[in-house]
Amino acid sequence: MDKSKIIFGNEMPQKVYKKAVKSKKKFARKYGDDSNADYPVVLSKNPYIGDSLNVINVLVGDLKKNAHYNEKAGEEDLSWDLEKGIIVGNIRMGFGHYRISMAIASAAKHLGCTPYWMDLNSYGETTCTKVIGAQNELYSLGSRLSKNPIFNRLVWEPMNYEGFRALSYNASDQKNAELMASVYKNVPKDIPVVGTHVWPAQAAIHAGMKHVVNAIPDNWPMALHLAEGAVHTIQCKNAYQGYKILNGMNKKAVLKPMPEGSLLYTGHYIDHELVANIEADCDARIKRKTDKKPMRFLLTIGGAGAQKEIFAAIIKYLLPFIKDKKAALYVNVGDYKNVWDDLIKEIPEMKAVSTEHFDDWEDTVRFSESALLPDTDVTGIHGFWHKNIFEAVYCTNLLMRSCDVLVTKPSELAFYPVPKLFIKRVGKHEMWGAIHSAEMGDGTLECRDIPHTLQMVSLFMESDSELTDMCNAIKANKISGLYDGAYKVVEAAMALKSKA
Repeated sequence: MDKSKIIFGNEMPQKVYKKAVKSKKKFARKYGDDSNADYPVVLSKNPYIGDSLNVINVLVGDLKKNAHYNEKAGEEDLSWDLEKGIIVGNIRMGFGHYRISMAIASAAKHLGCTPYWMDLNSYGETTCTKVIGAQNELYSLGSRLSKNPIFNRLVWEPMNYEGFRALSYNASDQKNAELMASVYKNVPKDIPVVGTHVWPAQAAIHAGMKHVVNAIPDNWPMALHLAEGAVHTIQCKNAYQGYKILNGMNKKAVLKPMPEGSLLYTGHYIDHELVANIEADCDARIKRKTDKKPMRFLLTIGGAGAQKEIFAAIIKYLLPFIKDKKAALYVNVGDYKNVWDDLIKEIPEMKAVSTEHFDDWEDTVRFSESALLPDTDVTGIHGFWHKNIFEAVYCTNLLMRSCDVLVTKPSELAFYPVPKLFIKRVGKHEMWGAIHSAEMGDGTLECRDIPHTLQMVSLFMESDSELTDMCNAIKANKISGLYDGAYKVVEAAMALKSKA
C-alpha cells in the first residue's frame, strides 16, 4: 500500500497525493535518486561514546565521506549482534534527536543489548543525507529568523503548530522518505530499529526492516511524526488520545484512528545513568540549598542563537551573585564556540570569573565527576565547548547530575529529571513540553520574556521551596515510572522481534 495515498485507512485527496509525488520528483532531480545503489556497510566503535554507552557506528557508503568516520573504521573485527543488536536510527537536527538517541542507547546497554548508531544525516554521498541536510539547514534558518516577531507569528509558529500537524504534510514526507531507504539496503532486516526522528523510522519501513519503533519526541500530536508500519511510542499521556484519533490532522474532519497496537505510552526517554541516580542527585541539591552553597545553574545554548540574548541577560543578572559565591554557572555552547566568544564580547566581566573547558573531554569528565562529590564547592562560571557532536551533546548529560537548575527552552530537555527553568520556546509545539513539566512538578512555566525569566531566576535564588518541591516531585515521578521511557522503548523493539 502506498503510504502517501492512504494513511492509517484515511485516503488522501488526489491533489495531496499528486503534490507528494511531485515533491519526491523535485528532491530526486535536486539530490539524485540512489534507490538502486548498493552501498557497503561498515561497523566501527564510536570513539566518543563507545565506552560509556557501548555504541557502535553504522557507516554507509564511502567511509571517508561519512561524518562519523575515524581512522580505525573498517579495521576492527566487528560483526552484527543478530541476537541482541538494536539500531538507533537518528539524524542531527539540533541536539534533541541525538540526545534522545543517547538515552535509547544507554537503556539498551543497561538491558544487555548492543546499540548501533545509524545517523542518516552523516552519509555524505547518499541522497538520504543530501535531502536531510537540506531540510536541516532550512529548519536552522527558520529557527534563526524566528527572532523576528513578525516572521515568528506569521510563519514559524503556525508552521510548527498547524503546518506539521496535517496529514497532507505526512503524505509528502512519506514519499520523500522513499529516497532515504537505500542506506538500509545492506543492514540485516531482522535487527530492530528505533527511530528517534520520523525519517529514520519511515526510511526503515520503506527499506523492509521488519521491527521498527518510532520514538515520537513531541507531545503536541502532529502528523509529521507518523511512520505507518512502526510502533509509535509517546512520552506523555496527554498526547495519547490526540495521536490515537489523529486529532485535528485534517482540520475538523473525523478520521479513522490509529489501529490497536500501533501506539504505546512509555514515559520519558531518559538515560539509565540519570534515572539510576535520581534520588542521590536530588538529595544533594536539597542539601546544597539548605547549606547555602552556591546555586548551580546549567545553561544549554544552541548554535542558532535564537535565544542568546536571554542567556546573556541571565548571566548579567547572576554575575554579582557569582562574584559573591552565591551562584555558579555551567554554560554549554555545544559545538558552537562562536556563541561563547559572542557572550564574552558582550559581557567582558565574565572572563575574570570563567574557566574554559574547551575540547578536552577528559577534563570535562573530571570536572563533572568532581562536582558530584559532597565536599566540592563549585564557584564561578564554567564554559564548555566541544568540537565533536557526541561530546557536545553528552556534556549536558554529565553536567546535569550536579547542577541545581537546568535553564533551557521547553524542547527535548523538558522531559529530563532535573529542576528546570523554561525560557521562551522556539516553535509553538514546544510550549506543551513546559506545560507537561509544570504539571509533573519538575519544571517551571514557560517564561516568554526576559523579565519573567529573571523573576524565576530570583525565585530559585531566594526561595527554598522552588528547588525542594521540584526535587521531591522528581523523586515521586521516578517511583511512578515516569522516567522509564527509554527502557520501555527498547523492550518494545525487542518484543517485536520475539513475536515474529
